[in-house]
Amino acid sequence: MIKMTPLMKELLDKALEDGTPCLIGTASKDGRPQISPKGSVAMFDDDTLCYWERSHRSSQSRIGENPNVTVYYRNPARKENPYRAGCIRFHGKARLVTDGPERDRAWDLTNHEEQSKDPQKKGAAVLIRTRVLSFSGFLSGWNGASV
Repeated sequence: MIKMTPLMKELLDKALEDGTPCLIGTASKDGRPQISPKGSVAMFDDDTLCYWERSHRSSQSRIGENPNVTVYYRNPARKENPYRAGCIRFHGKARLVTDGPERDRAWDLTNHEEQSKDPQKKGAAVLIRTRVLSFSGFLSGWNGASV
């Protein structure tokens, strides 16, 4: 299990405000890649990220076909970011959550700017169980050991 840090939480929480929303990399079942900006990526728990999926377009359908995703964060201008080149990659398996307490919690973790773009709360939560973290060349696996 990967354990994310409070600093990672802070960086993700401020990503949209800093003008550096995370990019979500997905792939279709036949391997065609897609990258989409997501302004609501947040830390759901110590080893899970979440975001609010309000577009209902390619990212959502691709997660149904192939749950393997990468979340890319980069902000080299942030002084308190110790990661090389200001970059963190979170690799994991995603799942769509359309109702229940996990969806409600993901909504609560979604920043107000993104919530305002879905006032009727028609979107869904995407939960990503992180398996590997990459810091510009260094990988951390299931138990924190380099791989």
